[in-house]
Amino acid sequence: MGLIRYAWRQLTSMRTALILLMFLGFASIPGSLIPQRTQNPMAVSAAFKSSPGLSKLMDRLSLFDVYGSPWFSAIYILLFISLIGCVLPRTIEHFHGARALPPRTPKNLDRMELFSTWKSDGNELDKARSWFKSKRFRVLEVDGSISAEKGFMRETGNLFFHLALILILLGISFSSLFGMRGEAILNVGERFVNTPTSYDSLQYGKLFKEGNLPSFIITVDKFKAKYNVETNSPEDYTLNVSFSQGGTSKITKQVIKVNSPLTLGNTKIYLQANGYSPVVTVRDSTGNVAMQGPVPFLPQDSNLRSIGAIKVPDANPQIGFVGSFVPTYQRSNGNGAISAFPEALDPRLLLSAWIGDLGLDSGVPQSVYRIDTSKMKQVGLKSLKPGEVFTYPQGSITFEGYQQWVNLQIVDDPGKNFALLGAIVAILGLLASLFTRRRRIWIRVGESVEVAGLAKNAAPGLEVEMAEFIAMLKGEK
Repeated sequence: MGLIRYAWRQLTSMRTALILLMFLGFASIPGSLIPQRTQNPMAVSAAFKSSPGLSKLMDRLSLFDVYGSPWFSAIYILLFISLIGCVLPRTIEHFHGARALPPRTPKNLDRMELFSTWKSDGNELDKARSWFKSKRFRVLEVDGSISAEKGFMRETGNLFFHLALILILLGISFSSLFGMRGEAILNVGERFVNTPTSYDSLQYGKLFKEGNLPSFIITVDKFKAKYNVETNSPEDYTLNVSFSQGGTSKITKQVIKVNSPLTLGNTKIYLQANGYSPVVTVRDSTGNVAMQGPVPFLPQDSNLRSIGAIKVPDANPQIGFVGSFVPTYQRSNGNGAISAFPEALDPRLLLSAWIGDLGLDSGVPQSVYRIDTSKMKQVGLKSLKPGEVFTYPQGSITFEGYQQWVNLQIVDDPGKNFALLGAIVAILGLLASLFTRRRRIWIRVGESVEVAGLAKNAAPGLEVEMAEFIAMLKGEK
């Protein structure tokens, strides 16, 4: 039992809490530098291909899943326990201390700071009592002396700051356990049904059940982006959607902006990004349509120059196109085609055609925006305007035009409000702790008046307050 008590005292000390907080910061570094399986599985697969031995070792150490690893969870839980064990006893002690009266006036006031004495006029206690009341001091009056104390809010703010940290940890934990986060890229005119297969990426909390996904359908009606013609910087994004909930036939219109998400119960739908999808028609050597429709391309710069891949596994032989889309075409010195403006004023689709096995049946995950051309043969290059056709020996591809796409982020974050409340309380508590001055003032009246003060934590300003107090007692103010 003695060993357990010692271990508990060490764990719940402020020093241990600070060390664990530092460890938590260091433990988060690998999660920022190393690709995580839940966020970028393609990069993890690439790491296993390039360095299989090192990647296996890193996987054993959970470096590809840092925030779900046992060692990260252990630091997190120990920090949580340490904060609770450190702060709660202090809170209880502070609560009792806040209800107690100040300590009695010391016998030897001349040993205290800022001691002053002078001959009494007989009414100093009445003046002091009124002055302390106007300044909101807590007072204890015993045997011709008054002990006054102020600034107890300093420790209160400190405790609220640490209690708020616990609330933030609780909020983050609650979101990690019961929340979900997913993303979906939708072309204008497309419909999104909230089922797991509709997402491009989807992450569940540890205790989130798939059946808890809310039932709704969203249709992207219109997307409008407004750009500054001088700086090319975006000024406004407006997304018009139609949605229905719970399987009902009632259609509701809604406008989504970057900082104004669509809220459906506990689920929020954010407008995360936007880009262009070239619309193409691919025909094989017999003239049959092997593929037709929009293909999302990923923006690479602020002017929305985008890259992507068009994969046609149904063609015979299989063919893929490595492409680049520029909304407003312009030639550059040495860099090929660039986009001069993010809006589609002069769109071009630049294609490189490759024949061979696309590797879609290998069982290895692939990016939909890239093609592994190491085992394929290039059969042509072409720059297309809308309506133009690129013909190659094995078929043709027609650039029909383009559609805009938007990236929707669907989030269920049940602990967000707790974390927000904790952050607000932490800031308020920190301000109270930093700017509140705790001090004590004593006065004893007999044949002479004795006055002294004490500033806790060496807080400045006591000299000015004591000078004001003495001047009031002497009738100088």
